[in-house]
Amino acid sequence: MNALYMILAAICVLGPLVALHEFGHYIVARWCGVQVQVYSIGFGPRLFSWQSRRSGIRYQIAAIPLGGYVKMLDERNEKVAEQSRHKAFNNQHPLKKIAIVAAGPVMNLLIAVALFWLVFLFPSEELNTRIGKILPNSPAASSALMVDDQIISINNKPTQTWQQAAYALADVMGETTKVAVEIRRDNATTMQVAVPVVDFMQGNSETKQPKDPLSGFGVLPYQVKIEPVIDEVLPDGAGAMMGLQAGDRFVSIDGVMVDDWLAAAQIIQDSPGKMLNVVIMRQGKEQVLKLMPRTVKTKHGKVGQLGIKPKIGDELIPQKYRITIENTPSQAFDQAIKRTYDLSKMTLSAIAKMITGLIGIENLSGPISIAEVSKTSFELGLKEVLSTAAIISLSLAVLNLLPIPVLDGGHLLFYTYELIVGKPVSETLQAVAFRLGALLLLCFMLLAISNDIMRLFG
Repeated sequence: MNALYMILAAICVLGPLVALHEFGHYIVARWCGVQVQVYSIGFGPRLFSWQSRRSGIRYQIAAIPLGGYVKMLDERNEKVAEQSRHKAFNNQHPLKKIAIVAAGPVMNLLIAVALFWLVFLFPSEELNTRIGKILPNSPAASSALMVDDQIISINNKPTQTWQQAAYALADVMGETTKVAVEIRRDNATTMQVAVPVVDFMQGNSETKQPKDPLSGFGVLPYQVKIEPVIDEVLPDGAGAMMGLQAGDRFVSIDGVMVDDWLAAAQIIQDSPGKMLNVVIMRQGKEQVLKLMPRTVKTKHGKVGQLGIKPKIGDELIPQKYRITIENTPSQAFDQAIKRTYDLSKMTLSAIAKMITGLIGIENLSGPISIAEVSKTSFELGLKEVLSTAAIISLSLAVLNLLPIPVLDGGHLLFYTYELIVGKPVSETLQAVAFRLGALLLLCFMLLAISNDIMRLFG
């Protein structure tokens, strides 16, 4: 059932983006006078289709929902009657070909801007970038940063929210450099702190890969302190089988004193399949239990779980850690343009760093990750769905513009050559390039799917 939910969520998010990408090709081709024969959402066998009596175009939904295509009249693929040669794609001016090919990625960029605009129109109360915790043995811990410092900018990029801080830090993934952090301390004037990072977010054989740029850097937002008291023990969980009860309070785990729930949860998550010596307080008396967290596989790797839930009170986040964000339509549009630009630049940078080895190819994600993220976004609400769709639309645009034959970027390369030289690339060379491009794309897809599977089952 969970897998089916993931698939449906992915189709709901990815389907419209693919349809609109292909609509970009379709509508510009028709504006340019090219005869469109098929407009398909999906690849492979047709599930259903209908044909326009007026235009003769067949519209169809195909079985594999990982893309789509627009088939145009082309003398390279079929014999074309003399009276229709002017409608064939191959006979168009190179500028028209470039416009038709570029229209798909441009449509995805416009969609990303529009969706981000809607996201930024939502008023929201968020945590500001005042540091709530500095993780030990992290870059931040070895610097002059302190708890309660408010991060104003990172590498000259304003950081009003923690999401902006994470994006700024993601820019230096894989690098050995100094991160320039502008902070405000004790509501005084701002100051600069240079934080050295080495192979940032790379991880190694002795240390686990950080889950996100913030934890990798070592700064976390303010977190409400939750007492380490168990409110519920799930009947089929490891904790229930090993004697935990509602009302138990954690005192220490493997000799480490714990005074809040998050500290206890972190030790448990980091100990899948490991026997732990746990001291609890039950009805005013200390007891020692041996507990082994059950191993659970997540997208971040294996984690330990006991099947317990905390007792959460009515604690409030202090005002100094909160910020209310409200944008006018014009401010939201400016934010949307900036977010689209920043994420486009970040995506291209990440691709370049994978190619040069600065970051590992395990960061490449495929359709399973898209389905998982889509499912999570539907669980979190409309704003998260729009944000996820915007990011995926932007990714489709950027990836399609890569200069790889069979992708839009590869076609643009050929037609730009034709525009400059005055004649098209030979059909033989194009055919060889398309085969190599298809092989390269297949390798990337298999690698991405392999990474997805490793994240789920590794």
